[in-house]
Amino acid sequence: MNLPPPTVVLLALAGLACVLTTCAGAQTRPASRMKIVGYYPEWAPGSRGYHVHDVRAERLTHVIYAFARVTDGEIAIHDDVAATQRTDHDDTTDKSEPPPPFRGNFRQLVLLKRKHPHLRTLISIGGWGGSGGFSDAALTDASRAKFARSCAAFVARYDFDGVDVDWEFPVHGGKDPGSGRPEDKRNFTLLLQSLRAALDKQGETEGRRYLLTFAAPAGAQNYAHLELDQVHLHVDWINLMTYDYAGAWSKTTGFNAPLFEPAPGRPCVDATVRAYLAAGVPPEKIVLGVPFYGVAFDGVPDDNQGLFRPHNGKPPKLEGGSGWTWRELSRRLADNPSHRHWHDAAKAPWLFDPAGRLFVTYDDAESLRVKADYGREHNLGGVMIWELSQDDERATLLKALHTARGSR
Repeated sequence: MNLPPPTVVLLALAGLACVLTTCAGAQTRPASRMKIVGYYPEWAPGSRGYHVHDVRAERLTHVIYAFARVTDGEIAIHDDVAATQRTDHDDTTDKSEPPPPFRGNFRQLVLLKRKHPHLRTLISIGGWGGSGGFSDAALTDASRAKFARSCAAFVARYDFDGVDVDWEFPVHGGKDPGSGRPEDKRNFTLLLQSLRAALDKQGETEGRRYLLTFAAPAGAQNYAHLELDQVHLHVDWINLMTYDYAGAWSKTTGFNAPLFEPAPGRPCVDATVRAYLAAGVPPEKIVLGVPFYGVAFDGVPDDNQGLFRPHNGKPPKLEGGSGWTWRELSRRLADNPSHRHWHDAAKAPWLFDPAGRLFVTYDDAESLRVKADYGREHNLGGVMIWELSQDDERATLLKALHTARGSR
């Protein structure tokens, strides 16, 4: 029998391995390519004593700083003291490179990247309370170019790796309904196109490539005002805000971010993802949003563990103003584990205190691992967190996502 030379055999086996790896990758996105994107809010140090150096960067791929705003058609810092001037908790221990010529949170983000070279940072513009200037900025070719140039100069000056546009919401106007225009639908696409061009031009002069993303709504009434088949062409990925499906406005209690439909006709994450996919958004450009907070309802009757029951429309407030974060909820659950319930169809937990007539919908480590698995199975780009300071002191939720991601 004539056997092929050993080199030929090895090459054939290597080729077979490559084919098998390619086929497997076509079915499920490799864990190492799944992004874990965390928003860091500017107010975190004051509201929760959570500073940039507290961020568990080893478990993240990207940090998005929230928020800058739109002023006179350009990007502007919201709180200059917090962003570039504050000196408390200033880390100057790294002497390998000179510190950046600014202080505050922006300096800390630069130092965080030096400690974790894999990490990338973006500046987010807008948010629910800061989107009023977008419609004017996006209105004309000239206004779009002006805004885009200001963003490119901003990221270069403060050493961000990209821009995240959080316009809530085109056409509708969000918190400022009078600020929207019907033209916003088309102009939003054109604004992203201008941003992409300006960031690419800036990057060419520096020998780098800047990222561009945007935060996208989960509600059909809002994403109907986006050209979903066009906007994805200009961005690296979309941060899909798949939460806030229920709240004080809801007629009955419900889930904040159920993965699957908990009951016929109830909104869910899966339905939103499928809508974006059907509109032409590639799965790898969808980064699935997960909340590190809960939504509370009070005055809920002791029936069906409080699920899908009427409420008094006013979520209770917590002392200290910490809100219904996972940090607070984890303490309550530790004291009263019997208050936790699980909806197997929705893949979501909830808390019900019959004595206090309190219902809280939230995500925990179990539900987040299921969502991370869902992202992998559907070849999504990863998961996005709103927001990092709401985790507990042990970073339980972030750890659950990181472990499910399958990396180190």
